[in-house]
Amino acid sequence: MASVTYNHVTKRFGGVTAVSDLTLEIRDKEFLVFVGPSGCGKSTSLRMLAGLEEITEGTISIGDRVVNDIPPKDRDIAMVFQSYALYPHMTVYDNMAFGLKLRKTPKQEIDRRVHEAAQTLGIEHLLDRKPKQLSGGQRQRVAVGRAIVREPNVFLMDEPLSNLDAKLRVQARTEISKLHQKLGTTFIYVTHDQVEAMTMGSRIAVLKDGILQQVDTPQKLYDTPDNIFVAGFIGSPAMNFFEGTLIEENGTVYVDCKDFRVKVPEDRRSVYKAYLGKEIIMGVRPEHVHDPDYQPPDIIPALVEAKVEVTELMGNEVIVYFSTPHTSFLGRFDPRTKVTIGMIKAAAFNMGRMHIFDKKTEKAIR
Repeated sequence: MASVTYNHVTKRFGGVTAVSDLTLEIRDKEFLVFVGPSGCGKSTSLRMLAGLEEITEGTISIGDRVVNDIPPKDRDIAMVFQSYALYPHMTVYDNMAFGLKLRKTPKQEIDRRVHEAAQTLGIEHLLDRKPKQLSGGQRQRVAVGRAIVREPNVFLMDEPLSNLDAKLRVQARTEISKLHQKLGTTFIYVTHDQVEAMTMGSRIAVLKDGILQQVDTPQKLYDTPDNIFVAGFIGSPAMNFFEGTLIEENGTVYVDCKDFRVKVPEDRRSVYKAYLGKEIIMGVRPEHVHDPDYQPPDIIPALVEAKVEVTELMGNEVIVYFSTPHTSFLGRFDPRTKVTIGMIKAAAFNMGRMHIFDKKTEKAIR
């Protein structure tokens, strides 16, 4: 049993609250990702679980055992850091075996675990090398291997891929996901990269200013964000936001955004009735802003005219940057589009996938 429970956990550094009243249950064998901008408290949350930071208030449990006062070495966890922290004078084998030697593990058992982990990670041929003879990706594998040989109940990873180049990051996150499936152990992973979070996590916990904003599966965070912060943080490019007012004319509800007005789908009108005349924020993801000439057949389109400022040809799509007198937004257009910089072009918003947020509370209206 390797579930992890944060129960009203708070961490303060002097007068600064790094983590505020965090309550979260991480299930056995789950891959949970803490994500958020720098300074949001994600690494601090991980370090409290590892025993590297003292808890100011609340309790943390691993399984049925409260670990607040248990030394890090007795918590049955293994941690992979952003800096791989390999001993430069030791071989890969000795780096991976070092922790087991300190625990007086029998030599034969050490040898078995190191070779099994090396085989799993594809680094058997590197066991006699020293860290300076390895690439960044190989060092990252060694750091993961050092954690695997511990055979812990919980793996903690604090931005382990941030030192790798873009191509290696994609490869490494695939390897870590496969490793999680193979080991069947609880993984808790910290990153500021929402693409890593979306592709790796079975659930994602989004943090801002030390406060848990929302925790859910990647798809639910994408489809139904609880507030403007989550909506803007999850998804790349980020969601477009428009300040507006909900109005009603002749039984039809519109979002009036100064430069344009779009009709709210009929099946959503009753949801927004209580907000008529109030200021709101409308959110539309760039992937739901289409070229009307190539829009999907199943959308609820609302045309918005704007000036094309920049285009970015990506091969499979064109990212189009639009501007109106009061705002700007992005669209992800079909690569066959004929848009050119400087032209006035209609963009089709898929109103079936738009989001409405209360401007004061920034919470989603559903």
